Amino acid sequence: MLFTIVALAGTASVAALTASQAYTPTAGACPAGFSLVRNAGSPATGQTLSPSEAAYIATKRETVLPHAFRTYLDTVVRTQVQLPAYMYNILGSEDPEQMPTVGIATSGGAYRAALFGAGVLNALDGRNESSLERGTGGLLQATSYISGLSGGSWLVYSLAQANFPPVQQLVFGENVEGGYGGWNLEYGTLTLYPSTDDATDAEYMSQTVADITGKYEAGWPVSIVDLLSRSMGRHFLNDTTQSNFFDNSTVHGAGVLFSDLQTVPTIMSREQPFPIVVADGWSKYPYGADGGEALGSLVPPSNVIYEFNAYEMGSYDPQLAAFAPIQYLGTTNESVCITGFEQASFIVGSSSDYYAASNSSYASIMASAGSWITLVNESFTQPGVQLDVALYPNPFQGAGNGSFTEVNETYLSIVDGGNDGQAIPIQPLLVKARAIDTLIAIDVNAEVNNYATGGDFISSATRAALFPEAYSFPPIPLNTSTFVAENLTTRPTFFGCNTPETPLIVYIANGGPPAGQPAVTNTSDDTWTPTLAEAFLDQTFDMATQGITNGTVGARDAEWGACLACAVVDRERYRQGIARSGVCETCLARYCWS
Repeated sequence: MLFTIVALAGTASVAALTASQAYTPTAGACPAGFSLVRNAGSPATGQTLSPSEAAYIATKRETVLPHAFRTYLDTVVRTQVQLPAYMYNILGSEDPEQMPTVGIATSGGAYRAALFGAGVLNALDGRNESSLERGTGGLLQATSYISGLSGGSWLVYSLAQANFPPVQQLVFGENVEGGYGGWNLEYGTLTLYPSTDDATDAEYMSQTVADITGKYEAGWPVSIVDLLSRSMGRHFLNDTTQSNFFDNSTVHGAGVLFSDLQTVPTIMSREQPFPIVVADGWSKYPYGADGGEALGSLVPPSNVIYEFNAYEMGSYDPQLAAFAPIQYLGTTNESVCITGFEQASFIVGSSSDYYAASNSSYASIMASAGSWITLVNESFTQPGVQLDVALYPNPFQGAGNGSFTEVNETYLSIVDGGNDGQAIPIQPLLVKARAIDTLIAIDVNAEVNNYATGGDFISSATRAALFPEAYSFPPIPLNTSTFVAENLTTRPTFFGCNTPETPLIVYIANGGPPAGQPAVTNTSDDTWTPTLAEAFLDQTFDMATQGITNGTVGARDAEWGACLACAVVDRERYRQGIARSGVCETCLARYCWS
């Protein structure tokens, strides 16, 4: 109730009020010439990137990729595997038009996914000597796009915000400039009770509510995602370290906006891959008997998949194919513009809102998110507001091609991008205007014993088939039994080797430990010791660099670095009319699924 909020706010510190103010959107006149919605076109009529994204990628191709690919080539050469001449010609080219376009999609799965994705990036990072020895280091620096959802969004956003540090610095907060304190792994992200002390937890909960009070009092609906947002702020945004996690004298990332990425130095220099956070649209569902708590349901695969980047929010899905400027997220007309709604923690929290997933009754939603919903209900008076979704003022009213189901909704309901069974954020990297040549798909889903069995990858293929004019997906097995029987989740696998009209997908799944190693990467804890996190990253590194072994304990494919590079150049090789040869011919025969 409102009087409860006043009491909480009244006992809070001045810093808490500042956090509340920083988290509250504000309204003002729109700038001259402001346009709310950009029509993104279609593959048939001419699909377009935003001018800012197009400029980002063009500049990266001209100023970053030539050197990055030459450096990556040097890494592959260090493995002493003889390469075909065309590998040197493509990766060593000075012509930006010959540069392959590489994308990385890193999946959801909370901290397990964030750490596994970080381990794969570590294996591709040219600043890691071990990666250079394996022949994989440097590909990260030559990557054009990176997308993440849920736990993957924690990785993608924090990496971008922290100015693209090496993984060890990113995860543990070691020697990172600008106030970035690492991931604060020892405190839970998805719980209201991150401490083991009742008094500390009570103060933390009161502070979390106080932080979002200003938004509520300004007339905006708030939900459990706003509470989750403040948790995300303490884990992944600047200003928070392990030592000040429960200290309310700092705002813990309140007021940090997603568009602030535009001014991060390695974003400005285009050294980073272009970061994208992915979330799902949630259709309107009936409410509970009292009109306060929502009943959850599965997200249909045809629902809109939204993406958030440093410049825009929207979707290339054909039913919408429109974007709005992220700086003015919250705006619904072209006269009164909202700023401050695009809180970075709220967007990352939206991508992490798994609470709405697979719930079919009030009882089940309360079992998974009851404490969050109860806290919001007891703190705020909001009849009829759905509490288990992120609520965004709808800039796309009247937009779309007639099949956009939210065309008349005042608010968009947005949830974890894995709620539709597609926890690998592949769809944005299939957009034809982005022309991805090689897509590294990182699958960290917990299907059997907290290991992936290919189910979400299959869901991505099935969903892409719903919109064949928009997305091209290579052939893959359409049942998990094949993935398991053929060990496609326990070693890297290439898909699309003989379908040049699609990206070539390098599929790296968390399907089981390397031969002779104990299981580590199926851990699903929400709190982590540094020792466990280090062991997790080490095992992920081995999984991402082992290739196909001969079954001997500790054995690795000595050609894996070259094989990965062969996949990277394969589409450009095809465009130049060159036949595969040498190690690339044998590598693709070994790693391609047919």
